[in-house]
Amino acid sequence: MNWIIAKGLLIPFLGTSLGSALVFFMKKELDVKLQNVLSGFAAGVMVAASVWSLLIPSMDMVSDRGKLAFIPAAVGFCAGMIFLLILDKVVPHMHLDESEEGPKSSLQKTTMMVLAVTLHNIPEGMAVGILYAGWASGSAQITQAGALTLALGIAIQNFPEGAIISMPLHSKGLSKAKACWYGVLSGIVEPVAGLVTILLASQVASILPYFLSFAAGAMIFVVVEELVPEMAEGEHSNLGTIAFMLGFVLMMILDVALG
Repeated sequence: MNWIIAKGLLIPFLGTSLGSALVFFMKKELDVKLQNVLSGFAAGVMVAASVWSLLIPSMDMVSDRGKLAFIPAAVGFCAGMIFLLILDKVVPHMHLDESEEGPKSSLQKTTMMVLAVTLHNIPEGMAVGILYAGWASGSAQITQAGALTLALGIAIQNFPEGAIISMPLHSKGLSKAKACWYGVLSGIVEPVAGLVTILLASQVASILPYFLSFAAGAMIFVVVEELVPEMAEGEHSNLGTIAFMLGFVLMMILDVALG
């Protein structure tokens, strides 16, 4: 079981790493249309994953409460969004669509960019970790296939996100190798966050539904705060919208068919 969980936690990290490696095959500047598509697709996957893999299982786990089964999902969801909002304000970082103009040095900008992406990856690692924790605890509402589906879904959305990380870093003057390496490093937080979540969840199994919805709220925060503005940037927002639709439908199909 431990090996299965370890592989599941590493799958999203692999997606980020492969996406970051795209910097070796693409031009220095990331085309606005392509960024719209990549951000929209990633946002669609994350929204679908939050609903089918996290919020619905959270309510299913307390279905015996009847009409009050929404309480853990609602409380955890709000807590997750508020937590990321506080983290977003407290930790100094640079939003991915922020202008490069200003007094900050190239090194400071690079550091802040990596911090921004690291913040993105924390809730994704938490989400995978909490599902594997639920499966390991024997919860009937969470299966190994369901946890693997979420890990694969996040890996899929991490692949384009990896390019969104490494390409701007390369455009700031970093070599392709360094830009790729920073992208890979930003993804390490995912298996770490997943492992920490599993360790915590194993101690407080009774509030597992709150953990699930907490992870969902944190992921939706990333979508609203970062990915949606990026997918609507410029004059090609329709491309981002279509990509969102495709990402959402793909993750929904994966979760229903495999979960």
